[in-house]
Amino acid sequence: MGIVYQMLRESARQVPSPPHSLTPVVPERFAPVLAELSDVSALFRAAGKRLYLVGGTVRDLLGGYASDQIDFDATTDARPDETKKLLSGWADAVWTQGEKFGTIGARKGERVYEITTHRAEAYHPDTRKPDVEYADEIEVDLSRRDFTINAMALELTSDTPTLVDPFNGAGDLMTRTLRTPLDPDISFSDDPLRMIRAARFIARFDMTPVPELVEAVRQFKDRLEIVSAERVRDELNKLIVVDSPTAGLWFLVDTGLADKFLPELPAMRLENDPIHRHKDVLTHTLAVIENVRPDAHDDFDFRITRLSALFHDVGKPATRGFQEGKGTTFHMHDVKGAKMTKKRLIALRFPNEDVEAITELVRLHLRFHTYEMGWTDSAVRRYVNDAGPLLTELNVLTRCDCTTRNERKAARLAKRMDELEERIVELTAKEELKAMRPELDGLAVMQQLDVPAGPIVGRALKFMLEIRLEEGLVGDEEIRRRLDAWWATQPKSN
Repeated sequence: MGIVYQMLRESARQVPSPPHSLTPVVPERFAPVLAELSDVSALFRAAGKRLYLVGGTVRDLLGGYASDQIDFDATTDARPDETKKLLSGWADAVWTQGEKFGTIGARKGERVYEITTHRAEAYHPDTRKPDVEYADEIEVDLSRRDFTINAMALELTSDTPTLVDPFNGAGDLMTRTLRTPLDPDISFSDDPLRMIRAARFIARFDMTPVPELVEAVRQFKDRLEIVSAERVRDELNKLIVVDSPTAGLWFLVDTGLADKFLPELPAMRLENDPIHRHKDVLTHTLAVIENVRPDAHDDFDFRITRLSALFHDVGKPATRGFQEGKGTTFHMHDVKGAKMTKKRLIALRFPNEDVEAITELVRLHLRFHTYEMGWTDSAVRRYVNDAGPLLTELNVLTRCDCTTRNERKAARLAKRMDELEERIVELTAKEELKAMRPELDGLAVMQQLDVPAGPIVGRALKFMLEIRLEEGLVGDEEIRRRLDAWWATQPKSN
């Protein structure tokens, strides 16, 4: 028996078992899951092996949380080669890519299973690559989980389904308490990403972290450096789309964890200044994020809009000034913020399409307010053209950016946005706004002006697009006449 295994087993044994009164009865809502797992569990039981359902599925079913999908993640005392043999004669397909970590995958019908041998893991101080040792006891395996609410297992091979809960995860679930199975110093040192995951669980399940967890995050936040940017990005994506992420984001700021991968967030924590009359930018930002709801529109990218809300004012600290008679100003914070957003998203390894979309929304988030004189045809065309395929996301972000307590001002802004969206519908019906293009294409320009492809054609298209934006469609004859007149004033070289 390895020393890692021995240490984990002893640590697991040191945690007192929960009082009998807190041991829950398996609810009826488990019944469909148990029925679907009955065949695979029978395989292991017949072989004298134990099989346990683990992870988020147990947590969500026990807590009554809605879930879009149920993952059948299981653990067993069978070794990987034994698991592979048991599944090979039953499953439609079996794969072994994770075998070196003890995981065998299988598909039966439409259902995918991942079954992992009980593990005891330890991590080197400067890497995320674990030493893997197998364990015989489920308690040792559960001790290596991130939080107690995830350190529960449902034994499927017992006479009746039995909840295994050595760390009182069920009790913590009921009291909304977030803690780690073992000492948080051990947990966060082993896998620093768990610190960001803690923020997500605080937000998603409205949980309160125990003081020792908070202190461990403050102590070990520098260890986040060994975690890949991709893993950090994925956790940020998961946090930003929970129903109410504010508590989790505050946790990142208050513990100093955000400084390590998202310093723009705590930088927005500006002190309220009663003389200069401005609100804390971070507080406003979190309010905007909360305002972005999944049902804000029938068809928009919720995650992209939430992330745009997160970044939309990151340029304010760098552009803050004071102007007599106007108080605090943040001139050009949209432009500055777009540059900062792009840099951070690239550092976090976001896909190019995400970087482009979020950066553009940050750059455009004030565009609505530049049309104070009303929605003329020209203003509507330019707004739609600037927004491009992000029109719906921009409109949602603009609406959500209003966090004023002044009811009159809020109503006025809402009315202007209603008017804009009505005008977009009207003009789209007449002019196909969402496909805004010059009236002539590049080939027609080359034929009309007798020029080859090159910069001249680009300049001509830009000239005609301005006409389209300002006046709408003017007709083939008129646009050709204007193009000829424009060409007569241009230098005749590329």
